[in-house]
Amino acid sequence: MAAAQTQGLESCRPVSERREPEGCWILASKPLGMLPDRPIFWTLDVYPDRESAQPAAQSGSTVLDALGKVWLLTVGDKPVLPSGGKRVTQIGPLPLKPNEEYTAQYRESIMRPGAVSRTHLHSGPEVFYTETGETWLETPSGRQVSRKGHDVVVPEGEPMELVATGSDNRRGLVLVLHSSSRPHTTVVTNWQSSGLCKKGN
Repeated sequence: MAAAQTQGLESCRPVSERREPEGCWILASKPLGMLPDRPIFWTLDVYPDRESAQPAAQSGSTVLDALGKVWLLTVGDKPVLPSGGKRVTQIGPLPLKPNEEYTAQYRESIMRPGAVSRTHLHSGPEVFYTETGETWLETPSGRQVSRKGHDVVVPEGEPMELVATGSDNRRGLVLVLHSSSRPHTTVVTNWQSSGLCKKGN
């Protein structure tokens, strides 16, 4: 794979500040409270419109518009898909702490090839679903790749740098399931990537 050329650092901003299609946009945040002490998953379903998605929503669900579709996003047990929807994927179980109250923050990420994220971490797991394109992530544990059919979960507190690779825009959804009592994102200055994602293969 060709090495990515850095085209500027990406950071996520509220969707109210959106002035261009590309970037990382915070679409919604939903407090979930303390989650059950059993395997927890992120389920992504697509519906034709909001009217058909809303009746299928559970206590851990959020209906939102992203990537030109209407999504029903659910954090919790694996729900049965009601009629009218299309199951896209289920990711998990997610690495969570007991006795912690969580908030689900949803982001739409559209990055040009070569775009690089700021080095950061989260106060809970970050989960990546990619619809098109590709992103490589470097953490102290090594390198992972997120592409369609290959979802990625980064545990709480693990520093990371993301690079959009390949020839197509990286388009996807991101769940930051963060501690409700702590900042969702912290910029990291005490760890630097070794450039694994910029070196290609």
